[in-house]
Amino acid sequence: ENEIKTHSEDPSKFVRAREGERPYAVVYPTSIEEVSKIVKICYDSSIPIIPYSGGTSIEGHYIPTRKGISIDVSRMNKILKIHEDDLDVVVQPGVEWGHLNEELEPYGLIYGPDPAPGALIGGILGTNASGTNAVKYGAAKDNVLSLKVVLADGTIIKTRQRPRKSSNGYNLTNLFVGSEGTLGIIVEATLKLHIKPKNEVITLMNFKEIGDASKAVSELFKTGISCNAVEFMDNKQMNAVVEMGSGGDRKWYPDHLLLMKISAIDDNSLNSIINKVQKIGENNNAFNFQVAKDEEDKEDIWRVRKTLLWNSLSWAKKFKPNAMVLPTDVCVPMSKLPELITKTMDKLDKADLLATAAGHAGDGNVHVLVIFEPEQVKEAHRIINEMSLMAVELEGTVSGEHGIGISEKREFLERELGTETIDLMRSIKFALDKKGILNPDHIFKIDPTETRHPFDDPK
Repeated sequence: ENEIKTHSEDPSKFVRAREGERPYAVVYPTSIEEVSKIVKICYDSSIPIIPYSGGTSIEGHYIPTRKGISIDVSRMNKILKIHEDDLDVVVQPGVEWGHLNEELEPYGLIYGPDPAPGALIGGILGTNASGTNAVKYGAAKDNVLSLKVVLADGTIIKTRQRPRKSSNGYNLTNLFVGSEGTLGIIVEATLKLHIKPKNEVITLMNFKEIGDASKAVSELFKTGISCNAVEFMDNKQMNAVVEMGSGGDRKWYPDHLLLMKISAIDDNSLNSIINKVQKIGENNNAFNFQVAKDEEDKEDIWRVRKTLLWNSLSWAKKFKPNAMVLPTDVCVPMSKLPELITKTMDKLDKADLLATAAGHAGDGNVHVLVIFEPEQVKEAHRIINEMSLMAVELEGTVSGEHGIGISEKREFLERELGTETIDLMRSIKFALDKKGILNPDHIFKIDPTETRHPFDDPK
């Protein structure tokens, strides 16, 4: 029973499974051939299929809206081949990205995307996940060369060969990336690798105004400075760090923070970049400029960014003892980020909801953690929906890296792209999945007339 529940509701409870939305069974294939056989059985009997890997997603990506069979690929967890000279690796979908980087360490190589701890390659590709390194390495779609995929009828296909470039017809590889298991099940991936940065340091600086931080980031890029990561944490997030003492012995300020990873080929080049970064910060009213070069020091600083969700929740429980959290993300053009954050935080304050914001300042992707008491859940959803709509109005997108799932973002995706575009997506799905059995209702509704609201009583 616990396995059935785990495979139908994510840990955040952001999108809840309704009564009856449980898979009939969970199966654990260990080979491509086993996946194919399972899918063929489901296809012949028109049984829905819900792909599952690490279970770290938060938008209801694996809620079985029409029951079905959950295919958990987490036991397909082998690194099949490292091509050191070609800078690529062949992996199964159950490989955890952190473990992959540990195995690549002796080669001086890394896999670029760095999403949530525990995320597996299958889910990373299925949602086009990214993380803090996206400003340098891009998202999952930018780090994949080829896929093997099991289609809805059990057919096994290979999207292309291993070279870094190809002009051989439709880009089938990227068709499946971000498709959230609605077009096929990814069973093997050839991924691009990168040289692990050397001489990397972390710089940080504080700002009183979000607008100044945004201008500093824009000026950094215009100057041609290449950062490995550019992360933003708002003043409420930093206030939580200060009050909870979660930043260790370092002196932290309860003001907006920019964190940057910078590297260069030698110390002279690196020092030159650091001086330019500091000057740009000062020109935009930054203060508390610091540089961390020691490995332990860098890890301590970055841990503050990586643990922000749990730190925010612990801090919030001082004010809301039964606090729950709704994590969500949107993405807008970089210049629009201050407006989005400021207006969203104002709405949350007026609704008596606590919230902290952090994001990937280098690409306009912001994560807002909405903190609320159980009786405030409808209000929390309302504000998040307003933020999604605001992102669309600011020429942005309802999700920068979390994906759509069956969350309320499905509705706003249609506003973002238009009915005609969603209809085209639906046509592509039914061209590959004639019976509509692969993760039905995710990204868009199988039946456009269907209504499903998170607060509907399924009875």
